[in-house]
Amino acid sequence: MSMSTPHPNTAALAVIYADLCHIERYADDDIVLHTAQRETGSGPALVRGKAAVTEKMRALRAQSGDTLDMHVECTVANDYFGSVLGKIRVRRDNQTFTMPFCGLWRFRDGRIVEHWENAYDIAALDAFMSGIPQETPHSFTPEQSLSP
Repeated sequence: MSMSTPHPNTAALAVIYADLCHIERYADDDIVLHTAQRETGSGPALVRGKAAVTEKMRALRAQSGDTLDMHVECTVANDYFGSVLGKIRVRRDNQTFTMPFCGLWRFRDGRIVEHWENAYDIAALDAFMSGIPQETPHSFTPEQSLSP
């Protein structure tokens, strides 16, 4: 595969981040999702199986009032692993919440077998998504970099 031709797993990740519910098309039946909430204990640390992972993605989108936007800045993938860097954006009550994320993926035979969700501050994101009032919504400006 030439450097100018994206790896098929890179293309699959682009489809998924355009609409998280498309994970169902690429997930192995026994996929394991390591949720971002594993750090806070505010939700399940693991979600197992294609149906359960797809339902979690649908619930996330619904909780956001269909405002969830996964803005991808960089994707790298090969036959075995994928990494996606970007910013998650959610709108609620005339406020926008923006935060860096990193999705890590493991593939087997072109199917997703494992995914690790990573949000910069999952507690703040969960609070915003739940409608808990915040003095200042957590947001990263476009000038801020994902690197130190």
